[in-house]
Amino acid sequence: MTKPSPRQATPPLEIDTLRTRDGHRVSFAIAGAPDGVPIAVLHGGPGSGSQPGALRLFDLTRFRVVLIDQRGTGASTPHGSIRHNRTDHLIDDLEAIRMRLGFERWGVLGGSWGAALALAYAGQHPQAVLGVVLRGLFLTSAREVRGLFVRSRGRAPRASSRLCVAARCDRPAALLSRCHTALQDGANPARQRAVVLAWRNYEEAVLGHCDARQINAATASSPRETRRLIGKYRIQAHYLAHRCWLGETRLLELARNAARAGVPLAAVHGVRDPVCPRGNLRRLAHAVPTAQIEYVRGAGHLASDPVLHERVARALETMFIPSAHEGRAVRRAA
Repeated sequence: MTKPSPRQATPPLEIDTLRTRDGHRVSFAIAGAPDGVPIAVLHGGPGSGSQPGALRLFDLTRFRVVLIDQRGTGASTPHGSIRHNRTDHLIDDLEAIRMRLGFERWGVLGGSWGAALALAYAGQHPQAVLGVVLRGLFLTSAREVRGLFVRSRGRAPRASSRLCVAARCDRPAALLSRCHTALQDGANPARQRAVVLAWRNYEEAVLGHCDARQINAATASSPRETRRLIGKYRIQAHYLAHRCWLGETRLLELARNAARAGVPLAAVHGVRDPVCPRGNLRRLAHAVPTAQIEYVRGAGHLASDPVLHERVARALETMFIPSAHEGRAVRRAA
């Protein structure tokens, strides 16, 4: 039998928790070689939680990978909490985890919302970052948020109509606001359930992941799955309603700040991405001419897309592995 490659094997995970002063417990999992190049992996959403499948992007004999569940997501608690949950808090958490693990510097990989968070973190703490790899860049602009709830209706008209009904909204432009209100703590549980199931179906249909009508009925009605979705979309609505406390202008300035400090940036983007416009890479390249930009033909938004997956894995190796032999001390603080 052929021995699995480092990317195929299921690696052991070390689970740890960061307790914050404001009542959150931020869960993170570590895998890979103890002396490998450290990489923080930032999930999307906002609110989605980390995915162990991201480890397949890495040769775990050469990388030390940290999967981080942002506040209120995944295994982090309180689940779905939006109290003390803002972008600046997430950035503080990343720094606390880096110092907790003893990394002098680490690389950062972010997808979708995680790509925006990666740029914001690198722009505020460039001295702590070896480099940044982005997949499906989200610039946190009002234009993109409007696109998700208004312009994307044409890709999934039935699912969009069902979400409007669930949120009791007759104007797509007000849909995010109505969802945000419906998912607040203490809101009607039946309405929350209806909103998050409809939102999940709409999201799946827009991404082309599957036909919304093919969602497994048992999964859709599972109380545990419903609780997870309420937490996910409560956080997502909370962030999107505030443009993630960033906005495109500020985010690109943070990207420039990271680049001026010598942090290399690489971005990989599917040409057929229905959520994050391909023009986002053009905007990044204009702001940071040194950024390495790659458009992937035939690929969409999802990290599971085979071609996109392969290009992101290549970008990670290109950026980080050539420097792996240059002083192991760079990976851990003395």
